Amino acid sequence: MAKELKDLTKRSENYSQWYNDLVVKADLAEQSPVRGCMVIKPYGYAIWEKMQRILDDMFKATGHVNAYFPLLIPKSYLSREAEHVEGFAKECAVVTHYRLKNAEDGSGVIVDPAAKLEEELIIRPTSETIIWSTYKNWINSYRDLPILCNQWANVMRWEMRTRLFLRTAEFLWQEGHTAHATREEAEAEAQKMLHVYGDFAEKYMAVPVIKGVKSANERFAGALDTYTIEGLMQDGKALQCGTSHFLGQNFAKAFNVQFVDKNNKLDYVWATSWGVSTRLMGALIMTHSDDNGLVLPPHLAPIQVVIVPIYKNDEQLKQIDAKVEGIVNNLRAMGISVKYDNADNKRPGFKFADYELKGVPVRLVMGGRDLENNTMEVMRRDTLEKETRTCDGIEEYVKNLLEEIQANIYQKALKYRNEHIVKVDTYDEFKEQIEKGGFILAHWDGTTETEERIKEETKATIRCLPFEADEESLTPGVDMVTGKPSARRVLFARAY
Repeated sequence: MAKELKDLTKRSENYSQWYNDLVVKADLAEQSPVRGCMVIKPYGYAIWEKMQRILDDMFKATGHVNAYFPLLIPKSYLSREAEHVEGFAKECAVVTHYRLKNAEDGSGVIVDPAAKLEEELIIRPTSETIIWSTYKNWINSYRDLPILCNQWANVMRWEMRTRLFLRTAEFLWQEGHTAHATREEAEAEAQKMLHVYGDFAEKYMAVPVIKGVKSANERFAGALDTYTIEGLMQDGKALQCGTSHFLGQNFAKAFNVQFVDKNNKLDYVWATSWGVSTRLMGALIMTHSDDNGLVLPPHLAPIQVVIVPIYKNDEQLKQIDAKVEGIVNNLRAMGISVKYDNADNKRPGFKFADYELKGVPVRLVMGGRDLENNTMEVMRRDTLEKETRTCDGIEEYVKNLLEEIQANIYQKALKYRNEHIVKVDTYDEFKEQIEKGGFILAHWDGTTETEERIKEETKATIRCLPFEADEESLTPGVDMVTGKPSARRVLFARAY
């Protein structure tokens, strides 16, 4: 493999550095001139576009429509919901002026002091406040409900420690914001959208997730309940992959959004919000990739199949081109994305290394002998296994192979996850186990004080109270720290 592409830090040596190297070397993203922000490069953005397209279809299939709301939010709006402003105040970027001017000494542009805004504007860290101020204009009666809106947008949260995709000051996401006539309908919506996220993670990303509800301490600021999907990365750390929030009537009361119900009574609207972000790119990379580079699930790979010719002269290349053209057309007719790389500016070995690094699921190679024998070499990225196949029916074989790879990488990730879930009963066991990584199921007395103590002493947090659990995990016990009664086991891990 080409040295410049192969020179990746090994996961076993420094997992964090391996991740950073891979994001950059695989052409996914790079740091920008703005501290904490990233440039998503075309190959990385192509993966995000596929995620976006699939999720958007899933949202629309459940009755949601897209809208767009302003990037800038009046500062006073954030003050209306006390928990919400407290949760985001430290991360807000503030616009104070609306004009620049040339400095009199010719040194460049300066902020015009005469252009100070009467009220500062916040670059949205999330859009609940601006959306609920808008919904007030849309909602009068139960006939106006439900409102099922989503927006694809960017948000800004002034993070001090950033990592590409996982935690950046600006990131891309979608945020759903729905309004309902009843509590039951809103709660059902919040849970339904969590299951949409779970299906997407497992069927398309091939990332097994645990679904559950957050502890009060880990809830979204302003929510009554936060539901989450939690993935386990190869270094044994958890990653929150998506959240859905039941907001109750908090934002409706903050913005006085009322409606006349079927009984002609005035009531406040019930709300949800839910979102996933470019953090999913981090989950995709860390769940599947290896020391040779990315391993992408075929359902999300921008290039599912790459075909590379090996030839001695232009005449042989023309013959391979002619042979491969039909295969490319047949694969594309099956809905498979194919790249035929017959460019003469890179050696075949370099191309092999590059596509392996970029995680292309299937590589086909045709050389002079293959041309004579009507064969191709087939390599699958997940196992790096190679075989020689006849060109007859190769399209159907590749189609089935892509599905096999998708299933295989999911099963591999599921096996790893399941092997790294343990139950512990004592705090000493917990402290020992948390150093090994993975998910830990342990009893908790339900208090924020105990939760904070565990976090402070071990850096582990409660990831969720899982929806699905065995009978023993749902049986009452005693808290491993305090010895007080515990209703059930909850899921702990160190997390990104």
